[in-house]
Amino acid sequence: MKWLYNNWYASTPFLAIYLLIFLVIFVLEENFALFLIWLQTVVYFFHQFEEYILPGGFVTFFNTKALGSKKADFPLSKKSSFWINIPIIFIAFPLSAILAGYFDISLGVWTAYFSIINALSHVGMFFKYRYNPGLVVSVLLNIPVGIYTLYFLSTNNIISLQTNLIGLAIGVLVQITIMTYGFFVLKPKVQ
Repeated sequence: MKWLYNNWYASTPFLAIYLLIFLVIFVLEENFALFLIWLQTVVYFFHQFEEYILPGGFVTFFNTKALGSKKADFPLSKKSSFWINIPIIFIAFPLSAILAGYFDISLGVWTAYFSIINALSHVGMFFKYRYNPGLVVSVLLNIPVGIYTLYFLSTNNIISLQTNLIGLAIGVLVQITIMTYGFFVLKPKVQ
C-alpha cells in the first residue's frame, strides 16, 4: 500500500487522456449528456495532475499554508490524501457516470456540482495564499465544464430543478465532509 500512497496520482494524466479518447470515440455522438457527465472525471484527473504532479505540492501547500503546520507532510499525509481522492474521484465519479448511463442521467449530476464547488475553494484560497496547486485547472476546466454541463442538462430539460437541488446538496455534502476532515480533524493536530 505504501507504493500506492506515494504514486497513485502518477496515473492521472494517462487516465485523463485515455478516458477522453474513449469518450470521444464511443460516447460523444451517441449521448452528449452522458459524455458531459463522464467529462467530470476527465477534468478531475487533470485537476489532480496539477495538484500532485505539475507543479504538484498540494499536500505541502495544505499542511504549511492552510493548516499552519511547520511540517510539509503533517498532518495531511500521502496516505490521507490517497483515502480522500481514491474513493471520490477514482470510484464515486466513474460509478456515478456508469449508473447515469444505465439508469438515469441524474445519478451523475452531483459530480458537476462537486467539481465546481471544490474548484471554488481553490479560487477562495487564491485570495488568501495566491497560487495553490489545482487553481489553474479549477479556473480553466472544473468551473467552466461543470457550469456548461449543468446548463446543457437544464436547458435541454434533461434534468429537473429537483435533480439540480439534489445534485447540489450531494456536491456540497461531499465538499463539507472533506473540509470538516481538514479543518476539524487535521488542523487541531497542528496545535
